[in-house]
Amino acid sequence: MRAHSKAIASYGDVKVTTGVSKASNNVELIQMLFDGLIESLATTKGHIQHNNIVEKGKSIARASRIVIGLQGALDFDKGGELAGNLNELYNYITRRLLHVNARNDLVALDEIHGLMTEIRSAWETVPALIPRTAPGREFVN
Repeated sequence: MRAHSKAIASYGDVKVTTGVSKASNNVELIQMLFDGLIESLATTKGHIQHNNIVEKGKSIARASRIVIGLQGALDFDKGGELAGNLNELYNYITRRLLHVNARNDLVALDEIHGLMTEIRSAWETVPALIPRTAPGREFVN
């Protein structure tokens, strides 16, 4: 439950917040977090392209909070090496977001977007891998 509440807190003001309360399990919540992250990255790109520095900062901050929430939801006991690898990836993404903010680097932003989109796509397959007889199982994002 700790991971669930941390993730909700990190989701912040992304526009599908109402869906969080309806998420039936951790998989759906993680998928929603990735959706919010990807949306924030796309918004950031638009703000950079339009030289809207204040709003760019807000959308990067939102993306960073979501990444921190995903990182905080990792279960290193159950997730083992996968959780460790994701933790390193999230650290990398956080550093790249700082770089994007400082340099308005659209190439780096596209890299982040591609990585997060790829992981989000992987999460689409997770529900099919989980036995239906195991409600409430905790997941490693």
